[in-house]
Amino acid sequence: MFGPGRPVSLGVWAKMSTHTLQFITEDDQLVEVAVPFGTTLSDAALKAGIELNIPCGGQGRCGRCAVIVEQGAVRRRSALRLSAADVDAGYALACQTVVEGDARIVIPPQEKIERVLETDKTAAKISVPFAYDPALHQSIRRVCLPIDAPTLADNTDDMSRLRRALVQTSGIADVRARLSVLRKLSSALRADHWNVTAVIETDTWDMPDGPPRLVDVLPGDRCDENWGLAIDIGTTSNVVYLVNLINGDVVQQAADYNGQIRRGEDVISRIIYSGKDGGLHELQELVVGTLNRLIQRVARRQGIEPHEIHKATVAGNSTMIHLFLALPPQSIRLEPYVTTVNQVPSVRASEIGLSINPEATVDCLPGVASYVGADITAGVVSSGMIDVGDITLFIDVGTNGEIVLGDGSWLITCACSAGPAFEGAGVVDGMRATRGAIEEVWINGATVEPTYRVIGGGKPTGICGSGLISLLAEMFITGVVDKSGNLNHSLDTPRIRTGEHGDEYVVAWANETEHGRDIAITHPDIDNLVRAKAAIYAGFAALAQSVGVEMADVNQVFIGGAFGQYLNIEKSIQIGLLPDLPWNKFYFLGNTSIKGAYMALLRRDVRAQIDKAASKMTYLELSADNTFYDHFTSAMFLPHTDIEQFASVAAVLAATTGRESEIKS
Repeated sequence: MFGPGRPVSLGVWAKMSTHTLQFITEDDQLVEVAVPFGTTLSDAALKAGIELNIPCGGQGRCGRCAVIVEQGAVRRRSALRLSAADVDAGYALACQTVVEGDARIVIPPQEKIERVLETDKTAAKISVPFAYDPALHQSIRRVCLPIDAPTLADNTDDMSRLRRALVQTSGIADVRARLSVLRKLSSALRADHWNVTAVIETDTWDMPDGPPRLVDVLPGDRCDENWGLAIDIGTTSNVVYLVNLINGDVVQQAADYNGQIRRGEDVISRIIYSGKDGGLHELQELVVGTLNRLIQRVARRQGIEPHEIHKATVAGNSTMIHLFLALPPQSIRLEPYVTTVNQVPSVRASEIGLSINPEATVDCLPGVASYVGADITAGVVSSGMIDVGDITLFIDVGTNGEIVLGDGSWLITCACSAGPAFEGAGVVDGMRATRGAIEEVWINGATVEPTYRVIGGGKPTGICGSGLISLLAEMFITGVVDKSGNLNHSLDTPRIRTGEHGDEYVVAWANETEHGRDIAITHPDIDNLVRAKAAIYAGFAALAQSVGVEMADVNQVFIGGAFGQYLNIEKSIQIGLLPDLPWNKFYFLGNTSIKGAYMALLRRDVRAQIDKAASKMTYLELSADNTFYDHFTSAMFLPHTDIEQFASVAAVLAATTGRESEIKS
């Protein structure tokens, strides 16, 4: 406590003070906010209602929250990703810069997500993947009830009257109702002269024997429709299917980037952000807000109201499910790496703010462990891996790199943290797969000159994940880099040079780009990509070794996930991301997570099969498995230390002048 006679230093007074920040936004608006001494610029911007991209979760690793300190007193705790010239020009990382006085901050243009994701306008029609009889397979039913109006001779209460009609009409007995439904019962019964439609949930996965529940009561005959949602909460993107539960058809689809991206591009960054004051609540609001916008979109296009949707099935990795439900996820990243829950009980939409019917059941599919979640259990079932009988490798390529190996009778799984490099993060000129991203590269072996394809056409602004894989493979095959990822300065080309971040190869000169700056891949970028691909390769190599399976024994490779469908098999093998197997053994399955959620939404027996698959999976914790580190070290080369594991790549190198030594070494 400070009191009379106790002097206080100027430093202490400063730390107790409040300072005014002026933010100049992208559209030249002036926004003022008062914040305490020591507040980060990112937190101050958030308080001012200004959104900054913070894809690393505020760890100062990505450099995308850079702002310009035009004037005022701030302190940079870190300038990682900023050059000396950037700092001299006033740039600062908002998440790593604290307020120490009044200041004026300019917000430069933020990266925009412009690529149109798969929506109902662009997606292929989804066919019901199996026989579907709603009377047999569906837990949500609509029952049309003509109810006898009460009289003085029969003054039975409304709920008992509805129960009696349900037994007489459909044989459904002992139905229960919560207070929110009872509050609308009286008016619904009388709105259309005692003709109503009762929405009944006969069972849920965690209460397979009921009792049946009255989810909603609607005036009139509404039995010709019944709506449900399948949801995939991806780290990068969220997908929603609106499903007609009467015939099983997907009638509308919509997708968008997960709003949490601005607070962390990978799960670890988001877990860290969730531990900040108010961070968990904010992340939950961001993902639910994204989903609610998608729900509004599909409902509007179908001509219905969101409250007419009475069931939702959700898949996602363990961290995404935790954040969706506002469950603290910190234990996921801390040894011994455990979740709060893998089998989430059924919840009501109103409990989590999902804008469908408040009484609708939201069923989150089961996960297996901290980094193998419901997206993988859904994928294993929807891919048919659970039934194939042949040894199959299932890979979901992404920041988390989940892998499953087995023949259906046995399954072993792991997750290897590949990091966000394949999403373009952690790379100087990396970006998401949006308009302006270079998505494929070819290099002339004689001149080492590149050509490239840009998403949306026009001039490039950066390189996305698929472009980085393609570029690295081309650089290796043409000798621009050696197997260690070192650039070859003996080549007679100005594209190989030393820049601010060390050695680099220029993909596009400044006059070719949208922003007027060179686009290059640096040696640290190459290291990040090699580490990412090595982690994934080491993951399935460790799984195979743990059960005594050789890569040659694998009959087929299923590649799931939204990013997986953009992989070039040849280029992925050339850098050692995928095993060197015949190309006809690889199958791109797209988003197996949403497909699994859709299948579980329709049929209770498929929902039970996903439970069974989750219980059948043996989880291998790679951090406790010494063989993983051995495999990882061996895979830290292009394509691998043991070139004999990549015979097709060796053949390409053998046909390339001067590369024989790399085959033998």
